[in-house]
Amino acid sequence: MISFAPLSVPLERRLQTLAAVHWIFSFLALGVVCTVIFIGLFFTRFWLLGILYSVWWYLDRDTPRKGGRQIQAVRRWCVWKYLANYFPISLIKTAELDPTQNYIAGFHPHGVLAVGAFTNFCTESTGFSSIFPGIRSHLMMLTLWFRVPFFRDYIMSGGLVTSEKECASYLLSKKEGGNLLVVIVGGSQEALDARPGSYTLLLRNRKGFIKLAMLHGAALVPIFSFGENELFDQVDNPQGSWLRWTQDKLQKIMGISLPLFHGRGIFQYNFGLLPYRQKINTVVGKPIKVEKNTNPSQEEVDRLHQHYMTELCNLFEAHKTKYNVPLDQQLEFR
Repeated sequence: MISFAPLSVPLERRLQTLAAVHWIFSFLALGVVCTVIFIGLFFTRFWLLGILYSVWWYLDRDTPRKGGRQIQAVRRWCVWKYLANYFPISLIKTAELDPTQNYIAGFHPHGVLAVGAFTNFCTESTGFSSIFPGIRSHLMMLTLWFRVPFFRDYIMSGGLVTSEKECASYLLSKKEGGNLLVVIVGGSQEALDARPGSYTLLLRNRKGFIKLAMLHGAALVPIFSFGENELFDQVDNPQGSWLRWTQDKLQKIMGISLPLFHGRGIFQYNFGLLPYRQKINTVVGKPIKVEKNTNPSQEEVDRLHQHYMTELCNLFEAHKTKYNVPLDQQLEFR
């Protein structure tokens, strides 16, 4: 039986739902729309705009891998506040971050659409700048998306940058410090395990961010986002199933995963692409000091990686009961 939303829903909640619709559209369809508009310009009387943007695009081609182009006015849009309140989303600090230092933060888990990572670190809707004064957050995203006209400028305005090593090195080598580079370590592949009650992280063999931290002497910051996996249901795709095999193959070919997910709708609560209204509490752990090592051995990388995993587990254990995670639940690493 379909459960419809009541007509008496307050305006505030309707605006929150509209913000969630905007975000889902931006994430799933805006790139395609921007591409169609760009191509279409050349077949209209506005073809000159297409030419001018192409020139700009060429001249600006290196910006996504050189820190991007944040626009504070965009990060402070009121739509992001409505989006954060839709769930709601909270950013919790457990230790101070020194604005004279650079940091690499590992964000876990990815979730289906990484809404916690985007909302906390690409907008000011949860108060990032006031919680961590003097720190500039940058969230890494697949390089593919920065090849989409217009869309690339939109995502850069919030603080998204490419996932290339060159980009990480550019930010982490800034002598003045104050850069927090957020890496969703499990990547899009981890999204295939994102479902309510799941605490499986793709981390055991993900060590590139560890080596980057050592190369630049950047402190490591573990982040766990409680509730991230509760936002959508996903079609069962256990390891070894034909669906999971197909998804893994497509992920290797395309670089993006294709989880078969569903949530709620705009006017009913049973099916649709909107996320469920579930609280997200993103907890930022204490920094792990890392000594600069321009030529780390595999043993040194492995040792720091194990230390990072231990600190992430400690962060999870210290906060899980506050956020309704069963006491006997532990993180599972793949």
